[in-house]
Amino acid sequence: MHKTLILIVEDEDNICSFIETTLKANNYSVITAKKASDALSMASSYTPDLMLLDLGLPDMDGIEVLRQVRSWSVMPVIIVSARSDEAEKVQTLDLGADDYITKPFGTSELLARIRTALRHSIRVATEEAVFRVRGLSVDFAKRQVLLNGAEVHLTQIEYKIVSLLAKHAGRVLTYDQMIAELWGPYAEKDNKILRVNMANIRRKIEKNPAAPQYIFTEVGVGYRLAEE
Repeated sequence: MHKTLILIVEDEDNICSFIETTLKANNYSVITAKKASDALSMASSYTPDLMLLDLGLPDMDGIEVLRQVRSWSVMPVIIVSARSDEAEKVQTLDLGADDYITKPFGTSELLARIRTALRHSIRVATEEAVFRVRGLSVDFAKRQVLLNGAEVHLTQIEYKIVSLLAKHAGRVLTYDQMIAELWGPYAEKDNKILRVNMANIRRKIEKNPAAPQYIFTEVGVGYRLAEE
């Protein structure tokens, strides 16, 4: 059976070794690169299933590595960085990163993010007909949302928002990504209409909209829909 191959791009030896040990203990195959140039050549020659990418590399910024990888590959890329700047998180996600994890982090968080990114790449490839999480289901063919078996009456745009998040469940979608997807690439980059619709959606699907269990806000970045 093919083991999932993960490329770790990290120039700090202790962090690279920690991640490599963790992944191998969880039955992943691992290759490592300490420089951006090595990462790019390994990404094209080994075609890994997922890349863990540090931003602070000695020869090139990780954001440029991401930009180059996205020009030819759709493999999941998770940014692993000590930088916690919101604007930078938004930039990497807008450029096509699947997720962003800030150092320091625990092994369980890292493994959960990897599983989510890998599942999402499979989901996109297979285009599941129905998405389910904790009593909430989105039927893409019927364009219908059910909560504990009962239909949730959503407006057309509210359904589009929920189905978009469901297609990318577990992954943060930035405000700009969502606006472009929902209203077109030339729509005004204004979160207000998105926030109003989100408040309405939460009133309809969340038991307590102030403490959501389905749609989470990543402050200053975007929204993420829960997944099992």
